[in-house]
Amino acid sequence: MNKILIVDDELNMRLVLSAMLKKEGYSIASAADGLEAMQILRNSKIDVIVTDLKMPRLDGMGLLNCVTEQYPELPVIIITAHGTVATAVEALKKGALDYITKPFELEELKNIICKAVKTRTLKENELFLPPDEIERTGIIGTSMRSREIFDAIKRVAPTTTIVLITGETGTGKELVAEAIHYNSPRKNNPLIKINCAAIAETLMESELFGHEKGAFTGAVISKQGKFETAHKGTLFLDEVGEIPRDMQVKLLRVIQEQEFERVGGLRTIKVDVRIIAATNRNLLQDVRSGNFREDLYYRLNVFPIVVPPLRERKEDILPLVDFFTEKFNKKLGLAVAVDGKVRETLLNYHWPGNIRELENLIERMMLLAPNNLVTVNELPVEFKAALENQPAARLDEGKKPFKNFMRDQVENVEKQMIIKCLEECGNNVTKAAKQMGLSRKGLQLKMIKYNLRK
Repeated sequence: MNKILIVDDELNMRLVLSAMLKKEGYSIASAADGLEAMQILRNSKIDVIVTDLKMPRLDGMGLLNCVTEQYPELPVIIITAHGTVATAVEALKKGALDYITKPFELEELKNIICKAVKTRTLKENELFLPPDEIERTGIIGTSMRSREIFDAIKRVAPTTTIVLITGETGTGKELVAEAIHYNSPRKNNPLIKINCAAIAETLMESELFGHEKGAFTGAVISKQGKFETAHKGTLFLDEVGEIPRDMQVKLLRVIQEQEFERVGGLRTIKVDVRIIAATNRNLLQDVRSGNFREDLYYRLNVFPIVVPPLRERKEDILPLVDFFTEKFNKKLGLAVAVDGKVRETLLNYHWPGNIRELENLIERMMLLAPNNLVTVNELPVEFKAALENQPAARLDEGKKPFKNFMRDQVENVEKQMIIKCLEECGNNVTKAAKQMGLSRKGLQLKMIKYNLRK
């Protein structure tokens, strides 16, 4: 059961909203202001926040700022009066998912909350880092594949070129989009995200382009779409392959002309928006099957970035383990370390769930670890079973020559041997070199090659 936190200083509003949403099957928590809401967030798992703007002590905008900083994956919906719509739009630019104006219809509220729940669920499949990490490119990894992504971001970020990011769920596509935006000249303007898979087909046009008052039942005021909100900034179209085919031609026109009309409107609106799209689908295959327009595909695929699955960049696993260990030590108030045997086991796993699976596993094991050390005893039974039953590593035929495949395997083994030897020698390079039968200079060169120097 998804839990909704209602934040409003008016008791009657809290009671009415609670009754309405309980009938829809949601669990409800409520708070009279932002400070009380933050206390609830520290003690409860909340899936969506619905908050008023004007409240004593900590108002809705202040609450949004706190949530964006401390709980970035949590969707926030703003309740606003007609006179504060401009403020609600500003809240969207700061990270709110959507806003709803008083008085509102139950159906409108249900649709927005349903979208928020889906967005939360889908977003949990992507790696998210705080803004200070994003501005430093933000992707954790030392592998050649990760360095290729860094280079691609550096090349394309300063431009206005359209980017198409592809990769499996959980690989960090949204993080790449954020890195491009925050390293671009548009970084001080809004980055607006829309998950195309989380929006009902009938609402897609209104979400993208906005609507005029009276355009359809429930449209009691005019509303900006995501393109208008992203003016002078970046619009991130996540799961772009899910856009209905009849909407694809309208999207193509906006991308080409940078202009559109709201639903029910006659005025042409011009915008300056950079497009970044992402998908876990094979769009070219969808083009061949007739599910995706060929002209739109080639318009989006100007600068493709492929984010490889974790199993194809195993050099990134241990840096990610260290990152998540530090993250959860801070978040949970722990001082837990991960045993060397566990780290070795994690390197041998196939990671079908990619980075999100690794993050969840680390958090779970840290919570269960006695004596502040994660050992093989904390590895879940289902993880061990999956490890035993996973297919043996094999050459991906047609993509990597056998010679390159063998070189990668040898280099990975060599790197892990160096890491283990350095740990046993207390990071004494001279001692480790002697133990491995190498010169000190020879070991230093290999450490530089594998990015192991502190």
